[in-house]
Amino acid sequence: MLRQTLSQKMLQKLSPQQIQLMKLLQVPTAVLEQRIKEELEANPALDEGNSLDDSGEFDLNNDETYEEKDKTQDEQYELDEYLTEYMQDDPSSYKVRGESYNSEEEKTIPIAVQDTFHEFLEGQLGLLELEDEREEAIAHQIIGSIDDDGYLRREPLAIIDDLMFSQNIFTNEQEVKAILKLIQRFDPPGIGARDLQECLRIQLEIKLEQEELHDDEQLKMLELALTIIKKHFDEFTKKHYEKLKQKLEVSESTLKAAIDEIVKLNPKPASGYSGNNSRTTQYVVPDFIISNREGELELTLNSKNAPDLRVNGQYQDMLKAYKHKRKTKQVNTKSDKEAVMFIKQKIDSAKWFIDAIRQRQQTLFNTMYAIMQYQYDYFLTGDQKKLRPMILKDIADITGLDISTISRVVNSKFVQTEFGTKLLKEFFSESLSTNEGEEVSTLEVKKVLGEIIEAENKRKPLSDAKLCKMLQDKGYDIARRTVAKYREQLNIPVARLRKEL
Repeated sequence: MLRQTLSQKMLQKLSPQQIQLMKLLQVPTAVLEQRIKEELEANPALDEGNSLDDSGEFDLNNDETYEEKDKTQDEQYELDEYLTEYMQDDPSSYKVRGESYNSEEEKTIPIAVQDTFHEFLEGQLGLLELEDEREEAIAHQIIGSIDDDGYLRREPLAIIDDLMFSQNIFTNEQEVKAILKLIQRFDPPGIGARDLQECLRIQLEIKLEQEELHDDEQLKMLELALTIIKKHFDEFTKKHYEKLKQKLEVSESTLKAAIDEIVKLNPKPASGYSGNNSRTTQYVVPDFIISNREGELELTLNSKNAPDLRVNGQYQDMLKAYKHKRKTKQVNTKSDKEAVMFIKQKIDSAKWFIDAIRQRQQTLFNTMYAIMQYQYDYFLTGDQKKLRPMILKDIADITGLDISTISRVVNSKFVQTEFGTKLLKEFFSESLSTNEGEEVSTLEVKKVLGEIIEAENKRKPLSDAKLCKMLQDKGYDIARRTVAKYREQLNIPVARLRKEL
């Protein structure tokens, strides 16, 4: 049976302006310039440049929204009110850059035009003695399958399928491997290897071919290194040095000399290519700058990549012309009214974007200022041990902002200090208790752990249990599994893999 009911609900919805602000908060300074350019292209009412005189700008302080209506008296009244407010308000614009910004500091960095890594490899195809264009196409397919590290991680059968479907070339696994073997002699050494073992083997074989560059002792060490890679690779990767000495029947000093030759090799051949620009170089642009002024910290926003924003003056002229026609009682066509409604829509959109940029800068500054005050001792000295335990809620309570807003602010943001450029996320950590009940940052514990491991005897590395005991002796209440977790977060291997001869 159908029945009508009446109910109340409380809903909270974000306005388009709030959504725009949330998105802008996540954007780092390095990307903000591109985001503003996109808005400038999309909205002709938004303009950039230095402040103009009063006739070229006007204030945008009215948050009303406008909808196109029928030709009624209400529409005429709203339109007149809109024009009057915009004409009478004091002109203003929003400058993203600070007053101290020097335009001479902004310089264009020239970008060198270089071949990509794969183009570099294809340029060496002329060195191969290939029979026809068919084999050349196979070689191009193999080179195109090599990844950015220099490895060929695709199976020959997959390359055969690609050639058959995309170029109608029929080949077999034997032919692909034969051409691959020729490509593996390209520069840089080790290119086109299927795994690390093959990569190191190729490099050692190429080194041995250059006999005139080595003395007898070095040739002996290279041959021993090649034997280790070919026949005892598993023992080598697991650092079972005692087993290697027994199987190879060599002394510890000889084994160390051979391993030193292996360590000199490049595990990622493509990284050795200086012209490799297959990936766009990402430069870290700090969003904040903290300076030490005679013992007092000073925080500034890096607004270098953001232009000054204002509403296009031509749009104000259009509104003036329309208002003049109304006053002189000239006939206003439907197209005139549609045009002025379009102008209002674009001006409102420009105002929302300018306000969002202003709020973004203010929110970023307030959040970073709270972080700077919270971690004042660290920013003053650079001593990581002075970092206090800090979570997002701590900064949210200080600033009065929501935790999600703080999260958006610190996401992908960098701060430039006297001790280097740091990622904001690095300053947030949980707390750990000492034996005296004091709360310390887990970053401090990781710092101490790293120092202990760095100072250990590499011939007899410390186990996680011993590391745990040493940290407890220093006053940190910590468990062995927590030590193992922190060690992994620091990208430090287990004791067996830290062992050296």
